[in-house]
Amino acid sequence: MASVSASSSVLRISYPQGNSCIGKVQRLQFINPSVNRIFSNATTISLKRATCFALQGDGGFQTITRSDDDDILSHPSDTVNGDKNTSVDSMLQADDVAVGTNAADVASVTDEFSSYDDEVDLDYPTEGFSSIPEAIEDIRQGKFVIVVDDEDRENEGDLIMAASKVTPEAMAFIVRHGTGIVCVSMKEEDLERLHLPLMVTAKENEEKLCTAFTVSVDAKNGTTTGVSAKDRAKTILALADTSSRPEDFNRPGHIFPLKYREGGVLKRAGHTEASVDLTVLAGLSPVAVLCELVDEDDGSMARLPKLREIAKRENLKIISIADLIRYRRKREKLVERASVARLPLKWGNVEAYCYRSLLDGIEHIAMVKGNIGDGQDILVRVHSECLTGDIFGSARCDCGNQLAMAMELIEKHGRGVLVYLRGHEGRGIGLGHKLRAYNLQDAGRDTVEANEELGLPVDSREYGIGAQILHDLGVRTMKLLTNNPAKYSGLKGYGLSVVGRVPLLTLITKENQRYLETKRKKMGHIYGTEFNGRLIASPENKDSDKEQPSS
Repeated sequence: MASVSASSSVLRISYPQGNSCIGKVQRLQFINPSVNRIFSNATTISLKRATCFALQGDGGFQTITRSDDDDILSHPSDTVNGDKNTSVDSMLQADDVAVGTNAADVASVTDEFSSYDDEVDLDYPTEGFSSIPEAIEDIRQGKFVIVVDDEDRENEGDLIMAASKVTPEAMAFIVRHGTGIVCVSMKEEDLERLHLPLMVTAKENEEKLCTAFTVSVDAKNGTTTGVSAKDRAKTILALADTSSRPEDFNRPGHIFPLKYREGGVLKRAGHTEASVDLTVLAGLSPVAVLCELVDEDDGSMARLPKLREIAKRENLKIISIADLIRYRRKREKLVERASVARLPLKWGNVEAYCYRSLLDGIEHIAMVKGNIGDGQDILVRVHSECLTGDIFGSARCDCGNQLAMAMELIEKHGRGVLVYLRGHEGRGIGLGHKLRAYNLQDAGRDTVEANEELGLPVDSREYGIGAQILHDLGVRTMKLLTNNPAKYSGLKGYGLSVVGRVPLLTLITKENQRYLETKRKKMGHIYGTEFNGRLIASPENKDSDKEQPSS
């Protein structure tokens, strides 16, 4: 049997097991435009995973519960504290969480957030793969590494090694386990030095992933037909030799040079770029050998289960390009500070910092309020660009409301940073694709299903640039304004630590309710504390601090 007690500011509901947990939010407000009433000193009461809101208004306490997993928060009747204007369908969210000196606690990082740690931790590999440092060391020692790309790309594995370390025995191993098409990835300046033009121009390239093949070659000296393991090893070593000249090669031949895209896997998540990146990280010449692995049973391309078998049998490291991207993003400078100016906003005055990406030239902005000082416990919002929501006030999402709320909270707190990341439109798919996804949503798909039907990732945003901006500004530990676990995980590392989370609970409308529910159920977003059961408390005992048995 639950019991209820109330004081002038807090309503407590506890079970005999003593598992009650009380946290305060500053106010709750109806989304119904006809209702202007704000309840102050609202209190969340959690019993394990059960949560309700206790509202204190002029007429006393009223509890608001979540009674259905499909609702974020709804009021079960048509009145609250005698207010007759509230519709049955009115929904509530905390529209303001007080921070620091504003007399409310900042939510701690929740279990739901920390459960993502191992999946995307920048210093640890994806489950089932070797670490990037292990792979780098094997490349340095002249060993093979299996590199796997994304399942949405080729979903294939390449056998990779440093070209400067190749031997006839290594080449025989490649031919035995691979397709027989042996490639050598090289930087543009080396291809130009050896007069190796592209096989077709970029405009004429119709290969699925636009792999940049040059004309094929054989070494002239010390080879016969050019196709044997010994001859191909000779050709590869000649390509890796910085003293080689254009006249040292026959064209065409049996080795296929590939043009590496400058920036590597940070610009193109391909095997060509991964192979050169690994050799550079190993301190070797930026030339690598690669060949796709085949399934030895039927000759088809080897997929991940078979690749794992090969790696185990041959004692090879196996890594993912996704892990290599994360490794590089953490360790390399991605942005530079371009300019800074004082900027008066409707919320107050801030210092606006412009940062330019060294990868693609996109400019991002950081709004800094107050003195960062020692960088500890900074209130931070990392906001993804949303043209329709932030600029035009689209009701299909909560982006614009979250942006405004974050700026208001930072202003009230007097110290904080908002980083606005451009290029994140539509969770990374771009404006045009986002509008196409909206059409599919109007036809009945949710936001996740729409992206998938278009063949696009559900969320392709990456927060490394935002993290580097924060670090450059002097932030070291932060209280993160977010409902999204991916932002917590994406900002880990980089010399940053997330010590708390402040939920951004904006208004729920008919237009965005389904969108918010999809993010909660399918994408792991957390809106305050979750409620998985019904909890009703009586407000009649508001003047008593003694526990009374509930009916």
